[in-house]
Amino acid sequence: MRKYMLPLVAASAIGLATSFASAADLPRKAPPMAPPPPPPLTWTGCYIGANIGGAWGRFELDTPFGEASRNGKGGFAGGGQIGCDYQFAGSGFVLGFRNMFDGTTNHKDRDFILFNDVGDPVGSGSASFHNRWFDALTGRIGFSGPNALWLAYFQGGGVWSRVTADLTVYDLAGNVVGSGDVGKTKTGWTIGGGFEYRFAPQWSVFVEGNYYDFGTRDRTIFTPVATACENGCAFSGKTTAVTGLVGVNYRFWTQ
Repeated sequence: MRKYMLPLVAASAIGLATSFASAADLPRKAPPMAPPPPPPLTWTGCYIGANIGGAWGRFELDTPFGEASRNGKGGFAGGGQIGCDYQFAGSGFVLGFRNMFDGTTNHKDRDFILFNDVGDPVGSGSASFHNRWFDALTGRIGFSGPNALWLAYFQGGGVWSRVTADLTVYDLAGNVVGSGDVGKTKTGWTIGGGFEYRFAPQWSVFVEGNYYDFGTRDRTIFTPVATACENGCAFSGKTTAVTGLVGVNYRFWTQ
């Protein structure tokens, strides 16, 4: 019996060893790969947002009797903006454009005296200036900090605005002898700059200051005979302003 058992055990041992060797030769399952890191943030993309701040204007009125100019008291400014930026690969250089529409409460009242040809006062006048709104289309050049966390920029372009000057002319007794308004939508220009900070991948806040030249508005007023403007008085109004704004942007189509 023993002589038959020994070959059987030997054969079993050889078969088992062969099985282990074959299992060792089988390919092993690779460990799961780590997900690739997200691409670095850039300023490339578009945005939409809102802003709020203050506006301070200077209103100038050229009259036949001299210039009547006055700095405004300042007022509220606020509205919205939309734009797009492109950051050049491998650099912090950023180019973009933006359209901002803001309403304002900036206004100022001004009184002046009317004189005849020999210098005698013959009446008075008043002008009420109002800067109703402006719409600025600007291009901007900026430089981005590391990881697109901040952006310092300079901007400039054109601006369309509604500025009115309501004019009233009085005689020496205080009666209204003429009135009119210098007001229409005009084209001007603007320059400014600011700083934007990204507090989340798709959200940023900014602070900026801008200067606006809203152009001139002209109007001629006629008054009854024997008053200062019986032959017509030409008035020319010019308005400039500065704004200080803070705002927030939501970014989309980002890369």
